[in-house]
Amino acid sequence: MNLHITCEKGATLNIHLTAIGSPAADAPAATASVLEPATGLEWSKTLLDGEKVNFEKAEKAVADLGEGWRLPTREELLTLVDLERHDPCIDTNKYPDTKSTWYWTATPCAWRPESARWVVGFGDGVVYGNGINYYACVRAVRGGQ
Repeated sequence: MNLHITCEKGATLNIHLTAIGSPAADAPAATASVLEPATGLEWSKTLLDGEKVNFEKAEKAVADLGEGWRLPTREELLTLVDLERHDPCIDTNKYPDTKSTWYWTATPCAWRPESARWVVGFGDGVVYGNGINYYACVRAVRGGQ
């Protein structure tokens, strides 16, 4: 069952519910998400219980959500940064599980496109290039592009 709740400021919270004891064999994991009307992007909660992982594990966690989910681009993830907030610099009413740390993006760094990706820091809203073997948190997106 899918439940859609409109929150303050027009954001929509989408929740996929599965009855206990009766999930379909091929059903994706339950995913709470937030739809941002301004961008049309749907955002997952922080994946892997907020555990920091390397880029390969981040890609796998997103793929495990099912069709349409992907790592965000640097520009997409930056739309969640709220520079009027700090530690974390995001609307914690809509994204209460956000850690004050780095989150992976799919955007390669120009100086090492095969082995580095941009990450966004939700402690203070900065962007940094990170080698794919380093660790960051994961949030998935769908829609857009």
